[in-house]
Amino acid sequence: MNIPNINCKIEMFCSINPSEDPDKIKKTISNIFPYSTIKTENFSISAQSKELKSFEKIYETIHAKQSQKTYKRNLEKNLENDTTWFYLNKQTAFVEKITICEEADESPLGPIKVVLISSNIDRIIDWIIS
Repeated sequence: MNIPNINCKIEMFCSINPSEDPDKIKKTISNIFPYSTIKTENFSISAQSKELKSFEKIYETIHAKQSQKTYKRNLEKNLENDTTWFYLNKQTAFVEKITICEEADESPLGPIKVVLISSNIDRIIDWIIS
């Protein structure tokens, strides 16, 4: 995998339900989103990184499952200016599997929202889906 040198910001957000252990959710995020800074606040967790290499596990899954078309559709549908986003299933992420959700309610405990921000967002999308 050749990670391009593109300035970007990658953010993840998810809610923490009363039945969930915040430490387990934090571990879930760090497993799929390494090299990130994670913050826990009341009933939510956020993570961010300025390194595209933080996206490598998601990238590898996209290509291993040959799901580039699904991600392309979601990334292009949610593209606005220099930002795009998609949802990941929180339960599958807990067992270190990466599964995209078309809609937020596909993940019963709520999804993980992944946001990509870059002045070269088109190049990042091309890298993800090529």
